[in-house]
Amino acid sequence: MYVARTLEAFVASCRFPVLLVCGARQVGKTTLLQQVSKPSRTYITLDDPLVQSLAREDPALFMQRFSPPVLIDEIQYAPQLLPYIKMAVDRDRTPGQFWLTGSQHFHLMQGASESLAGRVGIVQLLGLSRRERLGQPAGPFLPTPEAIGDRLHGQPPRLTGTLPADMARRFSRCRPR
Repeated sequence: MYVARTLEAFVASCRFPVLLVCGARQVGKTTLLQQVSKPSRTYITLDDPLVQSLAREDPALFMQRFSPPVLIDEIQYAPQLLPYIKMAVDRDRTPGQFWLTGSQHFHLMQGASESLAGRVGIVQLLGLSRRERLGQPAGPFLPTPEAIGDRLHGQPPRLTGTLPADMARRFSRCRPR
């Protein structure tokens, strides 16, 4: 059973040519991207030894074989692809061409942010939030006395209508423009 994630809307509307979703094992990186993905997006997993070998030994051929839009799962197994993804994006900056997943290795994020600077949106996916587990709409947790009391007593989060102005300004800076 799929549990709706707060980041679905962000992923679906991402304006970067490359989206990298990082996170620990089994947090739902691939599941999230497959759920939001359109049928025209090709799914490639680098867990497959033959596909991984092609990506490592002949990244140019890999890129010819799998043209965008693509979802490349476990990109940390073939960082050799990053310069080729950069070249493809430099030719065509259409948003959402490459969706990548990877474990939260510092070297992967550092390599992606350096070689794909200005071209990649990096999202850190954590485990399910309390609201996601309860099936409630997404929203920030505001540590009001009522909210803290609700948590201490095992009550579900209260849905608040609007954010205070200073909080709304801070959250609006987190969205891509």
